[in-house]
Amino acid sequence: MKFSTLSVLIGLCFALPHAHGLMNPEGYKKALRAFPRSLPWGYALVALGTLWFLRNLSEERISDFEPYKKLMLAGFAGIAVATCLFVKDFLAARGLAIVLLLLAKTTVDSARWIESDLRLVLVTWAYLWIVAGIWITISPWRLRDWFDWITATPSRVKTSSAAGLVFGLFVAALGLFVF
Repeated sequence: MKFSTLSVLIGLCFALPHAHGLMNPEGYKKALRAFPRSLPWGYALVALGTLWFLRNLSEERISDFEPYKKLMLAGFAGIAVATCLFVKDFLAARGLAIVLLLLAKTTVDSARWIESDLRLVLVTWAYLWIVAGIWITISPWRLRDWFDWITATPSRVKTSSAAGLVFGLFVAALGLFVF
């Protein structure tokens, strides 16, 4: 995927929920607080992360892994199914962690050949996703605590939503006009 397209998609996908937070703060607060333990979001994010990871693994051309690739693909798919069946607590948080890590890899790989220094906005953000993905993987309840803190007061909801909307639109604008 071209870096410009990726930048626009990431920016708009980030801005959209924050726009909802500005237009409907109470609904946003309710949705954000329910997210970490949401099974539908968990199944969707784990499925997305698993398919994305399996695609990355199937495209890998390391000869040392070639004899084991089919076994590895089946094993990782089995781990994803087992996770959805047996680790339902904070499944959405865990699925988000998987997607953040894969999105960071895709972003950094795509930014590699972009000559503009503004690419570092997305690269830095990608490294923050890596830290967040590891942090959420180790202790998924902290995502719930973070969302509880963000939504504790109406002013925090509005401030974080406004900041997220502005940043998401900035990243989308970078994709449209710079990259």
